[in-house]
Amino acid sequence: MLRTAALLFCLSAAAQVAPAAHAPLPPQARLDVNHASLEQLLTIPGLTRSWAGRIVRYRPYRSKQDLLEKGVVSSEVYDRIRNYVIAHRDKKQ
Repeated sequence: MLRTAALLFCLSAAAQVAPAAHAPLPPQARLDVNHASLEQLLTIPGLTRSWAGRIVRYRPYRSKQDLLEKGVVSSEVYDRIRNYVIAHRDKKQ
């Protein structure tokens, strides 16, 4: 009975541990929301096909913050992806 109680304690403690957060990418490795394909956007942890499609549909963006300010993604989604994306604008010639 003591072993069972110890096992249950260990299992409940393990269930309460938060999953490891994905480490942010360095800026040069982030995906550009203005140029990345749908398939490339889908490689971002936590980004679904629906959200990636919205990002592609509502281009261009001045900054990655536009994703949130224009309502393209929810604040929850933005918090998950902000360390994986960047918004480069084409330079005017």
